[in-house]
Amino acid sequence: MRAVHPLKEKSLLSFKEVKTSPAVATAPRPRAGWAYWQPSLLALLSAVLLWAGWPVHPAAMALLLLVGWVPYLRMEQLLTRRGASGWKVFRYTYLTLVLWNAFTTWWVSYSTLGGGIAAVVLNALLMCLPTMAFYHTKKLAGPTLGYISLPIYWIAFEQLHLHWDLTWPWLTLGNGFAQANSWVQWYEYTGFLGGSVWIWVVNILAFLSLQKYAAASRPGAPELSRVQVQRLILIPLLAALLPIGLSKLIGYNYQEKGPPVEVLAIQPNIDPYQEKFQGAENFIPIEAQVTRLINLTTENLTPKTRLVLWPETSLDQAQWENQFDANPNTQRVRAMLAQHPNLELITGITSLVAYPSKETASVTARFRDDTGFYDVFNTAAFLPNASTPANFYHKSRLVPGVEKVPPLLTKLIANIDLGGTVGSYGSQEERTVFRSPTDSALWVGPLICYESVYGDFVAEYVKNGATLLGIITNDGWWSDSPGHEQHLQYATLRAIEARRAIARSANTGISAFINQKGEITTQTDWWVPAASRATVQLNSELTFYVRHGDLIGPTMQVLAGLLLGFTLVRRFTGPKTI
Repeated sequence: MRAVHPLKEKSLLSFKEVKTSPAVATAPRPRAGWAYWQPSLLALLSAVLLWAGWPVHPAAMALLLLVGWVPYLRMEQLLTRRGASGWKVFRYTYLTLVLWNAFTTWWVSYSTLGGGIAAVVLNALLMCLPTMAFYHTKKLAGPTLGYISLPIYWIAFEQLHLHWDLTWPWLTLGNGFAQANSWVQWYEYTGFLGGSVWIWVVNILAFLSLQKYAAASRPGAPELSRVQVQRLILIPLLAALLPIGLSKLIGYNYQEKGPPVEVLAIQPNIDPYQEKFQGAENFIPIEAQVTRLINLTTENLTPKTRLVLWPETSLDQAQWENQFDANPNTQRVRAMLAQHPNLELITGITSLVAYPSKETASVTARFRDDTGFYDVFNTAAFLPNASTPANFYHKSRLVPGVEKVPPLLTKLIANIDLGGTVGSYGSQEERTVFRSPTDSALWVGPLICYESVYGDFVAEYVKNGATLLGIITNDGWWSDSPGHEQHLQYATLRAIEARRAIARSANTGISAFINQKGEITTQTDWWVPAASRATVQLNSELTFYVRHGDLIGPTMQVLAGLLLGFTLVRRFTGPKTI
């Protein structure tokens, strides 16, 4: 038998005595009120702070994002000190994230209840990946490396979430400054992931300062000198205020660039649930919808107007692209353009493209016996005048579950006869830019709805020559909720990153114009037929972010891989505790 060290033997005997003691065995488990509820309340506090700092609350409340994670960090610290299991830490972490998701994106349930619930529940679950990686790294490698790892893991996750089939970047932390975009004019260098770095750095510095101050306040602890207290306050304060000051300086000195052009954005206000699509209860015939669009256009034109934007799926009869001009509604649009020779039009349509064989079909192609292989696209069509053939751009960042079904699920449901077609919309790899034949400075990057949330994606249009960004969207799916307002505000960040003016045409609102500094200069009311006209400037210069692309996300992914590898090595080779 192996000898046991006397001290260890005493420890084991003491443990057995405590375990078998009748007094201990029958005593109720202590549950002090505050101690028991503290993790839950801290989780709730973090969720509320993050929600309150998010658009569309007043811009000043974005400051809450810089301290919104502090309660979560305290919660994780408390649970770790109490010896809580990883499973318990995960439960409270998930509580924080699912509450934040629910408070901020509950409006997704307007379009589909199941989809809204899934977006909240599953996205919060995915957000646990970086936070739990932080927990394990901190546990195995110590607090210093642990807190350094948290922003690395989180931003690596955000980068992943921008580029896979279930992409949902709505709560990317850097998007949180959309309402307070005057604070982040430096996004022209970093992109919106720079805002994610800023949020984590300030939160961690604020948390560590509070912890040091609290430790020094305990009885018997050495008192902090005045200089030490000032340092604890100044470090997180400067980390919060210096980027704002730099941003204000950049914004003050920035001058809009490029020649002017007058643009008209049309808002027909056709209810997507009750009026817009065939089969709806109060369906408005396509011909009547086109009449409304034409009337709003012609009534608001001036001799200087060069470009008109109609919203997403304005011409929603699924049209074969090779027969586009044969459609009577297209011919009516052509006739309008013939009466205004200097006018160009971008409109949303639902288009179809046929393939001659299975071998030539795309991976998203559908099949019908009477049609063969074909793709359905959410499309932007560019009509430069009354006679030139239309140019098409196919929406490429598709909404998961609505426009894009993951490949594995597509294969599973493809074998089920649903009486129609299944699968994803088609897309394209290249970012098409619509070039005006009459104005050499007017190159429009067409963004369809959801695409305007992706900074690196938008930058590709600008790299391809876009001097103006045109957003066509239908935000009526979300009713009068924060959803359509957040979507508008996010576009202001794209204007800053690329230093491009934006013209935005939304079916039910809000249609708007945004200048190169991210300022909304003109906007319509919500849920009214309207036309908004503005003169914008066509910038051709490239920002650092556009020229060099997103540097932060890929760098963080590399660092995250190295950290995970190091943590796994520590897990299996590091010192073991009894």
